[in-house]
Amino acid sequence: MAATTTPAASISAGAGSNGGAEDRVLATAQQIVKSLNTPKEVREDMMLIFSSFDNRLSNIKTVMTDQNDALLARLEAAETIIHRWDGGNDSSRHSSSSSGNHRSSSFSLSFDGSPEEATEFLSAVDEIISLLVDLSSENKPDMVDRADSALQMAMSLLEDEFRRILIRNTVPLDAERLYGSMRRVTLSFADGDVTEDFENFGLVANGDGDGSGSGSRRRLFHERGGSIGCDLWVDLINPTAVEDLKEIAERMIRAGYEKECVQVYSTVRRDALDECLMILDVEKLSIEEVHKIDWKSMDEKMKKWIQAMKITVRVLLAGEKKLCDEIFNGSETSKEVCFNETTKSCVMQLLNFGEAVAIGKRSSEKLFRILDMYDALANVSQTLEVMVTDDFVCSETKGVLEALGNAARGTFVEFENNVRNETSKKPTTNGEVHPMIRYVMNYMKLIVDYAATLNSLLENDESDGLSRDDDTEEMSPLAKRMLMLITCLESNLEEKSKLYEDGGLQYVFLMNNIHYVVQKVKDSELGKLLGDDWVRKRRGQIRQYSTGYLRASWSKVLAALRDGSMGGASSGSPSYGQRSNSSSSASKMALKERFKGFNASFEEIYRLQTAWKVPDHQLREELRISIQEKVIMAYRAFFGRNKSQLEGGRHAGKYIKYTPDDLESYLPDLFEGNQMVIHPRRKSS
Repeated sequence: MAATTTPAASISAGAGSNGGAEDRVLATAQQIVKSLNTPKEVREDMMLIFSSFDNRLSNIKTVMTDQNDALLARLEAAETIIHRWDGGNDSSRHSSSSSGNHRSSSFSLSFDGSPEEATEFLSAVDEIISLLVDLSSENKPDMVDRADSALQMAMSLLEDEFRRILIRNTVPLDAERLYGSMRRVTLSFADGDVTEDFENFGLVANGDGDGSGSGSRRRLFHERGGSIGCDLWVDLINPTAVEDLKEIAERMIRAGYEKECVQVYSTVRRDALDECLMILDVEKLSIEEVHKIDWKSMDEKMKKWIQAMKITVRVLLAGEKKLCDEIFNGSETSKEVCFNETTKSCVMQLLNFGEAVAIGKRSSEKLFRILDMYDALANVSQTLEVMVTDDFVCSETKGVLEALGNAARGTFVEFENNVRNETSKKPTTNGEVHPMIRYVMNYMKLIVDYAATLNSLLENDESDGLSRDDDTEEMSPLAKRMLMLITCLESNLEEKSKLYEDGGLQYVFLMNNIHYVVQKVKDSELGKLLGDDWVRKRRGQIRQYSTGYLRASWSKVLAALRDGSMGGASSGSPSYGQRSNSSSSASKMALKERFKGFNASFEEIYRLQTAWKVPDHQLREELRISIQEKVIMAYRAFFGRNKSQLEGGRHAGKYIKYTPDDLESYLPDLFEGNQMVIHPRRKSS
C-alpha cells in the first residue's frame, strides 16, 4: 500500500537541504498567501499554519519583516533625494539658473550643473513609481501614503523643471532667414507699361508712383508670395534639451501625471507659437478691426498672412509635430492631444483673419491678394488636416477655404461688372489708348496667372454671357470669361469712339486700342486662352479701321487730285471764268484752285494729326506707309501731269507749294502727339 504524502511532506521532499531550496520554499509560501488577497491578520494565521507543516517555514515571519524593512528602506532613500531637491536646493537652483551658466544639458541646470545628480533624482522617481507598483498588493496604507506624497512632490518638481526647460530652450524664430529662403514670384510688366488710376473702377493700381492727386500714373504691379522648399527646417527647441524633456515626460506619464505634463507643454509651446506669429507680423485682429483697415495697409497684412500661413504649416507645425512625437514617444494619446492643444490658437488666429477678409467688402483691387490667400491655404490644407486631428480646426479650415473661394469668385464678378458698366464720357485728347483699356488688359494679364485656380472656382458658374457654339464649347471657364470681357471692351470702345467729332480720329482711337488689346493678348498667356484665330480676326479688324481712317481723313484731299474735279473747281470761281473766254485760262485757274485746295487740306490735316498719338511704332509706320501709298503717290501723279502748266507763270510758288518729296518728308511728324504747323520753303515765282 502506498504511503500517503501530505502537501508539506511533498514540499519537504522536493526542497532538499541547501539554502537555495529553502529560499524557494519560503518564496512559494509567500506567493500563495499573497495570491489569496486576504487581510493581514488572516495571512499571518495562514503563515503560522504553514510553519506547522515544515520547520523551514518557521522563520517566514522574520523574512516578511525583513522584506517590509527593505521596502521601507527603499522608500526612505528615495524620499531623502526628493526632499533634498524640493527644499534644500531651491537657492542653488535659482542661483544656477540666474547666473547665465548655460551647460550642454538643460536638465542639469536645475541640479547645479551635475548630470549625476539629475540621474540620481530620476532614479529616485523611478524607485517611487516601482514601489507603488510593489505596494499595490500589500496592505500597507501608511507606506503607500508616504510613497504617494513623495511622488506628488517629485512630480511637482519635474513639472516645474519641464516648464523651465521648455522656456529656456525655445529657439527664437529667424524670420529673415525664412523669408530669404522663399522663392519670390513677381508679376508686373517688363515693357514698362503704366496705367492711370482708373477712378471709375473705384480702385487704383499698386506699384510705383507717389499716388498724389487724381490721374497719377503708376505701374500695375503684383508680387506673389514665395514658395517654401521641402527641405526647409528650423529648430523650435534646442536639440540638446529634447532628450531631457522626453525623460521627464516619460516619468510623468508613467506616474499618472500625463494631463499635467501635456498641459505644461501645450501652454508653453502655444505661447511660443503666438510669439512666432508676432515675429511674422501677424496681429490678432477682430473682424471689425480688419474691415476698418485702409487698402494699402490691408494689402501688406494680406501679404504677411500668406507668408505666415506657408511658414506656420510647412515649418512651425511640422516642427511642432516632430517635437511632440519625440517627447511623448510612449503615448499616442499624449502626442495627439498635445499637438492639437499647442497649435490650435495660432491656426485659428490665421483662419480668423482669412475669414474676415473673405466676408469683407469686395473690390477689384483685392482679387489677386485674395487668390493668393486662397492658394496659400489650399496648398497647405491637406498637410494641415493630416497633422491636426481637432474636428473644429479641420472644419474651420475647410470653411475659410470655401469662403475665400467664394470671395475670389465674387470679386472677379465684381471686376466683370465694372468693365461692363464703365461709361466714362471723357475721351483721350489725341486718340491714344484709353486708361480703362490699359488697366483692364493689364489686370487680365495678371488674372491668367491664376488660371488653374479660377478655372476650378468658375467651373460650375454659367454666367459667362456667351452664346454656346463650337468655338466656345471647348474653351475653359476662364477663357470664356476672358473672351466675354474683351467683347465688352470692344463694345465699350465703339461707344467711346463716337465721342470724337473727327471721323479720322475715331478710327485712330479704335486702331490704337484694339491693337493694344491684341498685343497684350499675343504677348501673354491670354493668347493661349483665346487662340490664334481670335488674334487673326482682330488684326483684320485693325486693317479695316486703317482703311476707314484713310477714307475719313483723306477723301477730300484725294478728290482734289482727280481730273474729274476740274469743273467743280472752275464753277466755284465764276469771277475767273468771266474775265476770260479762253478755255486754257479757265483750266489754269481751276488747276490753281486744285493746288490751293490740296495745300490747305494737307496743311490742316498735318496740323491736326501731328497732335494725334499712335504709341505703337509699327502701327504708326504702317499708317504713314498707307498715306504715302494712297495720298503721296496720287499727288506725285497729279504733280507730274500738271506742274508744267503753272511753272514759269506769275506766282507759281503760291500754288505749287510742295513737291511730292516735300510732302513725304512731313509724314514722320504725323501721330507723334506733338502738334506742328508746316512752314514751307519759299519758292521763286
